[in-house]
Amino acid sequence: MNSSEGKLKSSSSELDLDRPNIEDYLPSGSSIQEPHGKLRLRDLLDISPALTEAAGAIVDDSFTRCFKSNPAEPWNWNVYLFPLWCCGVVFRYLILFPMRALILTIGWIIFLSCFIPVHFLLKGNDNLRKKMERALVELICSFFVASWTGVVKYHGPRPSMRPKQVFVANHTSMIDFIILEQMTAFAVIMQKHPGWVGLLQSTILESVGCIWFNRSEAKDREIVTRKLREHSQGADNNPLLIFPEGTCVNNQYSVMFKKGAFELGCTVCPIAIKYNKIFVDAFWNSRKQSFTMHLLQLMTSWAVVCDVWYLEPQNLRPGETPIEFAERIRDIISVRAGLKKVPWDGYLKYSRPSPKHRERKQQSFAESVLRGLELEEK
Repeated sequence: MNSSEGKLKSSSSELDLDRPNIEDYLPSGSSIQEPHGKLRLRDLLDISPALTEAAGAIVDDSFTRCFKSNPAEPWNWNVYLFPLWCCGVVFRYLILFPMRALILTIGWIIFLSCFIPVHFLLKGNDNLRKKMERALVELICSFFVASWTGVVKYHGPRPSMRPKQVFVANHTSMIDFIILEQMTAFAVIMQKHPGWVGLLQSTILESVGCIWFNRSEAKDREIVTRKLREHSQGADNNPLLIFPEGTCVNNQYSVMFKKGAFELGCTVCPIAIKYNKIFVDAFWNSRKQSFTMHLLQLMTSWAVVCDVWYLEPQNLRPGETPIEFAERIRDIISVRAGLKKVPWDGYLKYSRPSPKHRERKQQSFAESVLRGLELEEK
């Protein structure tokens, strides 16, 4: 082992335990040895341990991988395939897209011409109004799926309205809700969005009992928890749908489930959703792309292909905590959809690193330098 590897060990020892193991990133058969001889000032100022830690974090960053789209492998790499790819682009943008836009426009005209009279003229007959509004919401969601040439295969029995039950599913995009809604008018728990999506949330989707919240408002959590309990107890309410990951994940990984859906004292019905990425990646990265652009991406693709599994209902076992119950449901969904489980909270995606964490890193680095100076003085 050469002397530079010895220097690496001397200035990186006794740092906090969450650092990646340096030896995991060395060539096989290599090891880190203790330095020999007097420690020099340049050893103390050597930043290679910090760089090694940063490189290790990048190499083993399973959190970031949960929220990244993996671009498809290019296939139009030679002379005779490139013209076919160009023909496909022309066909998708100049033929398929106008047809899909026309389908969606017709769907909205039919929906609004029926929904507005039903909503305002049948206020005296709530049962009939709710039934018709439920059917109309399913109809417009079907038009949305048709505008992507959606090929959706549903497995298992269709959900029904029963008290004290809640449906939970993995979350890839807002279209998860649309795909599930075209079969059953769920009341969904969803982040409040701005723009035209927010307008739909506060008008049309409000009619099926959907519940909105804002991540930045702490008081919203208490309000949502109370509404969840009230909704789950109603026999005539639409089935309650929750995405317990709390954020969109790229359909390859599964992040931690929030325990709120699992401490309601209800039967939990898992739903697993898996997209086929051959034609389009359905993952929506809301930080890089608006939902309008996401829909345009889907409407200019060949098709949206996915499978939906309605899995066996589960109940809280004796002695099982809500957190353990949530992990058990996550296991069931991850196995069925072929997702990799990671021990991360999806809300970290919206948070900056804690100042305390940065200060702890700075302090540990300063302490390692001071220890080296003490050794040099001796």
